[in-house]
Amino acid sequence: MSAGAISGAISNQADSSSAGGLGSISSDEFINVLLTELSNQDPFEPQDTSALLEQLSTLRNIESQLSLQEQIEGLVLQNSVSSAANLIGKEVDGLDEANERVTGVVTSIRVQEGKAILELSSGRALPVDRVSAIRLLNPAA
Repeated sequence: MSAGAISGAISNQADSSSAGGLGSISSDEFINVLLTELSNQDPFEPQDTSALLEQLSTLRNIESQLSLQEQIEGLVLQNSVSSAANLIGKEVDGLDEANERVTGVVTSIRVQEGKAILELSSGRALPVDRVSAIRLLNPAA
């Protein structure tokens, strides 16, 4: 297997859908390909491994970016849940997923598909990012 073949395999994966792409090859798999390449080359005419090492570095960068993205998404969800929890006991208005106006006192929250959803006393649900108004029930108290 030559470095060109490995480059082609990696390029083909990069050209595939973003769901598969380079995210579908693990660094362990890439290291196995690299070791296979190094062990199968002619010792009297070694291949230039700088391209392979560059690809390994690129793979590591992609893994780091994916990990960072997952961590940021987790923090955003935590922040959304925290904001939603602060609304418990308050009356809210907003548009539900069907774009219908809903009003009610927030009784609880739940997480659904990575989003914080407010459960209202009216029996309706309202995504926290679709709240348009918040009112205290007893402002004088």
